[in-house]
Amino acid sequence: MHPAVRYRVSMPRPHSHLLEVEASFPGGPETVDAVLPVWTPGSYMVREFARQVQDVTAHAPDGSPLPVRRTDKRTWRVEAQGLAVTLRYRVYANELTVRTNHLDGSHAYFNGAATFLYTEATRTLEHHVAVDAPKGWRAFCALGQREDAFIARDYDELVDSPFEVGPHTPLTFSVEGVPHEVVVWGDTVQEPERLCAELQRICECQARVFGGLPMPRYLILLYLTDRGRGGLEHKASTALLFPRAGLSTGRGWEDLLTLVAHEYFHLWFIKRVKPRALVPFDYAQENYTTLLWAFEGATAYYDNLFVRRAGLMSAQRYLTRLGETLTLLRATPGRRVQTLSEASLVSWVKHYRPDENSPNSAISYYLKGEIVSALLDLEIRRATRDARSLDDVVRVLWERHGDGSGVPEEGVEAAASEVAGVDLTPFFDRALRTTEDLDYSVFAHVGLEVGSRMRESISDKGGTPPRGRTGEGRPKGWLGVTTRANGTISVVQEGSPAQDAGLYVEDELVALEGWRVDGNGLLGRCEDRRPGETVRLTVFRRDRLLDIPVVLGTKPAEAAWLARVENPTDAQKAAYQAWLGAPWEDAPGQA
Repeated sequence: MHPAVRYRVSMPRPHSHLLEVEASFPGGPETVDAVLPVWTPGSYMVREFARQVQDVTAHAPDGSPLPVRRTDKRTWRVEAQGLAVTLRYRVYANELTVRTNHLDGSHAYFNGAATFLYTEATRTLEHHVAVDAPKGWRAFCALGQREDAFIARDYDELVDSPFEVGPHTPLTFSVEGVPHEVVVWGDTVQEPERLCAELQRICECQARVFGGLPMPRYLILLYLTDRGRGGLEHKASTALLFPRAGLSTGRGWEDLLTLVAHEYFHLWFIKRVKPRALVPFDYAQENYTTLLWAFEGATAYYDNLFVRRAGLMSAQRYLTRLGETLTLLRATPGRRVQTLSEASLVSWVKHYRPDENSPNSAISYYLKGEIVSALLDLEIRRATRDARSLDDVVRVLWERHGDGSGVPEEGVEAAASEVAGVDLTPFFDRALRTTEDLDYSVFAHVGLEVGSRMRESISDKGGTPPRGRTGEGRPKGWLGVTTRANGTISVVQEGSPAQDAGLYVEDELVALEGWRVDGNGLLGRCEDRRPGETVRLTVFRRDRLLDIPVVLGTKPAEAAWLARVENPTDAQKAAYQAWLGAPWEDAPGQA
């Protein structure tokens, strides 16, 4: 029998939220340092998983205790004396996210990085996991099985293979002969056949880009909750958190499809083709790369595009969603402060740890990266007269680095220039390494241009032209804050009238000119006034009542949408159809 690391995970008392874990390591060294990662691949923040580990004991093969002591936040040192070592410990599991662990009376979900202690000396050995499930429950994982255990070829594969345990009956479909399972927790999907059929179409579109699938089976773990949305990609599976109420609306259903499309694209683009800075993973500390703008941003660009290519989103709707993304970027003052390259590098302390100043000081590499990827796709199409596209760039990267060797920091830019047949350095310099506004003129290649207008309501996300309401052209008063539902200020925009007047985050808005108002009502009433007018705001600040005069500014034209250019050429119409697979007649109207 080949040496292997063996785990057994039990959950005898689900209501305690405690996973019982046994980890056995082969003999050899006098001292064994068992450690837990501080982060998990795909989620670039130090999360200190060891804080949930308790009751660690160590034992020799005959069951006798071995001395064990904690030497730092993530390490347990065992005086092994050359013997095989078995560690027994508990993991508190009561945090339902795609990155952490959750155990209760309905199911168990656990991630490798948050659960399995490992040693650097045995990291490359096979890792076996047996699951003792409560009666009526079954374990689901993308790993292959041998006898009563799931088998990972090494610790990295184990970390990349989350487990779901519960009384579930999976939904199934197949893509190019590869079986896919969907395991749902939290509610039932009302149209399971439709969901499987539409996911199948999206997955098939992606497989065609890369010439097939890179795994023997795929598992989708879908957690339907009261709030929250997100996903975490893995080498043969994904875990998704999604609001259950969203599945009852057309927009919510569409959003679920784009979420799955995003994580599925990661099968190739980050799980196999990855930044060289992540090879191998260092689980003890941050792993820095400037390439997250590409691996997450391009994936964000493709998630909507593949839903469109699968025929599940109209071209008009696709352009509306892209316009919403343009609007969100315009509404983020941090785009003038942080470059896209830096946003990738410091995701560890910025993207996953937002605060009230984040909109003023940072930009999301998902958000801006999506737009830069769209512009890059169009730049390549323009340079090659639509003979090539961003698809060719990701294929080149797949062919050269799909073995996991890693893409060098300059590799994405080099591949894009190679495919385009021109030096794209000026494009990348501006898009990645400056805080200049992006150049949207390349949309003209597909007969489109970007229009601008003021937002028409608090819920206006942009993406569509103005509705032509009476008074739309009149300048509107602008305060420059974002409020919570309870009326407290959550963000004060840099350079806004609110900041100049001395309004602070956490101020509780009470009244405007002596009349009670909530957050949404305040913003609407400010817009009814003209720029330059002074209004008196009453707020509670740390329980003290204050009157603060504010000189209103002019509401900015943040909302963006994509519209046809005037008098498009036949070449522009053909390029539009090549890009979105829809006839020019379906393009949105002129600005």
